Amino acid sequence: MYKLLLCWRYLRTRYIALVCIVSVMLGVATMIVVNSVMAGFTHEMQSRINGMLGDLIFESRSLDGVSDADAHIAKIREVAGDSITGISPTVHVPALMYIDINDQLITKQITLVGIDESTYASVSAFGDYLQHPGNRQQLTFGLRDQGYDIYDHQIPDTSEQKPRMQMEAAGWGYRRQKALLKKQRELVAPSPKSPEGKENPFGAQPSETRAGEGKDFDMASQQHVGIVLGIGVCGYRSVDGSDHFVALPGDDVRVSFPKASLPPEAINEFYTIVDFYESKMSEYDASFVFLPLRELQKSRGMIDPETGVGKFTSLQIKLAPGANPDEVRDRLQNAFPAQFYLVSTWRDKQGPLLAAVNMETAVLNVLLFMIIAVAGFGILAIFYMIVVEKTRDIGILKSLGASGSGVMGIFLGYGLSLGIVGSGVGLVLGLLFVANINEIADLLGRITGQPVFDPSVYYFYKIPTIVDSFTVTWICAGAVLIAVLASVLPARRAALLHPVKALRYE
Repeated sequence: MYKLLLCWRYLRTRYIALVCIVSVMLGVATMIVVNSVMAGFTHEMQSRINGMLGDLIFESRSLDGVSDADAHIAKIREVAGDSITGISPTVHVPALMYIDINDQLITKQITLVGIDESTYASVSAFGDYLQHPGNRQQLTFGLRDQGYDIYDHQIPDTSEQKPRMQMEAAGWGYRRQKALLKKQRELVAPSPKSPEGKENPFGAQPSETRAGEGKDFDMASQQHVGIVLGIGVCGYRSVDGSDHFVALPGDDVRVSFPKASLPPEAINEFYTIVDFYESKMSEYDASFVFLPLRELQKSRGMIDPETGVGKFTSLQIKLAPGANPDEVRDRLQNAFPAQFYLVSTWRDKQGPLLAAVNMETAVLNVLLFMIIAVAGFGILAIFYMIVVEKTRDIGILKSLGASGSGVMGIFLGYGLSLGIVGSGVGLVLGLLFVANINEIADLLGRITGQPVFDPSVYYFYKIPTIVDSFTVTWICAGAVLIAVLASVLPARRAALLHPVKALRYE
């Protein structure tokens, strides 16, 4: 009983112990906040990657693809059974896009993705990233009249955004206005040459006869095959955080890509931009361009003229909740020859990125845990000082019959008390900080005059946080363990003191 009483007395009266408590408290609180924010950012990043990719990707190793998606889908469902809820065929092909701005071309390297609009939304969150509300309900590759988002719909608070005023004009009205301006220019200068006297790389535009159409193309009332561009393909952000676009829904672009034949042959097609998508992942937003699967198969010569069956380069697969992606991947890979097909999970596709994030989190934990380790050395030094200061008191306790283990238990209990109090207060402080982190960020922004967390930069409306109970538990347990270990040597020294020498100590 005397051990508990002395621990409580030291804890109440020895104000120097407050330094140890504060050190442990700050270390625990900091680790909880950092781990919660990192877990939130990691979850958001992974959900966006998985939103653009299926849970599994079944790929042909050939750029020309393989025939008969329906037969492959049937075999995949036979192998995987109820583990699969959706499959959508796609065609991926590298391409070059040419955007005409006042007879000057901007060339972009892109990945052209042919998708089946009726099934692609069932295997990804692609539809959620589109900029027209109608397309978010049901994607069509037809140009809309108007109504494209001026504000980022993924960030509900419009007060934190700079409006994309160019998008207000997008749609058929913008296209008809451009057609009128082109006709006026043709009346003034009917030659298809540029002002420098060079041939316009786009050739004679919209009044020309497009290959395969068999009639004059009227830009004011007709569109080419629709495409959906990543917002980074034809958009950029200025230093003030506002977005600008070199092309809008309603503009025509030209795309060059290889035909699926030997020898390779370049295909040039005109397409009409019908929407943008914004997944917040620059790797996708700055390179992916989507168009109807059948149109891309037709342009590349991927359709068998006799059977009408088209080729595909990959199948995006959505798994049922609870299904093990690695297990299903291995089963599918064993069912198809590896020299022709590759099956991977979305984590396999982004392995280096996910590994880098995990490594960063681990390094941060090591560095932050050193804060608690510093607190442990502080406890060690303070306890040595207390042992020296209380040498005569220790001698009196031993002369009254206290054992060495009893004296040692006093200081170990004292260290345990410091660890429990420090980690407990740090736990409460850290959880309160995480719960109010966005309000704290807003307050700091008002004090400094600059936003601490700008949604236009980080692409999140709020700072994402996830509190993991296991992580919080091991942080608190680790802090208590360090406090106890730091008190072992001073406690052992106190336990080994001889009572007579302790009483004579000056």
